[in-house]
Amino acid sequence: MPKCRRLKAVSTVCCLLLAAVWGGSIQTALADMPLFSGQTVYVPVYSHIYSGDRELPFYLAATLSIRNTDRRHPIQLTAVDYYDSDGKFLKHYLETPMTLGPMATKRYVVHESDKSGGSGAKFIVVWQSQQAVAEPLIESVMISTKTQQGISFTSRGRVLEFAR
Repeated sequence: MPKCRRLKAVSTVCCLLLAAVWGGSIQTALADMPLFSGQTVYVPVYSHIYSGDRELPFYLAATLSIRNTDRRHPIQLTAVDYYDSDGKFLKHYLETPMTLGPMATKRYVVHESDKSGGSGAKFIVVWQSQQAVAEPLIESVMISTKTQQGISFTSRGRVLEFAR
């Protein structure tokens, strides 16, 4: 067998072996992925931040994004509540429970003109599911532009409680 064919055959066998090993690792990783039936999640939101020596406020629009990452099962949102810097309840963004289908996303916006939350505002999001599902991605996105300056950043939610 010429060198080129032998090298090609060895390369093919190596690729097949690596694919089998990696494929098994990926399947194992997916099988080991934690599943949940509900959580209470704390999500920081920055209605404004401060800049300069005089701590001038820079007001921001904030979007709470709730993404169902499960490809097969819905989740149910049971609470989306907004609190200010002092922990005082401000608003229910969700009046009645709502179902978020597989791979679906729901957003809630705090307008730039809404200064009620302050720089330490936060959402508490409660969700549940009839069966164990992949953990949703819950985060906030803050953005604003002034003259020729713009700022944007994100903040991830943190689980406070798991469903019992």
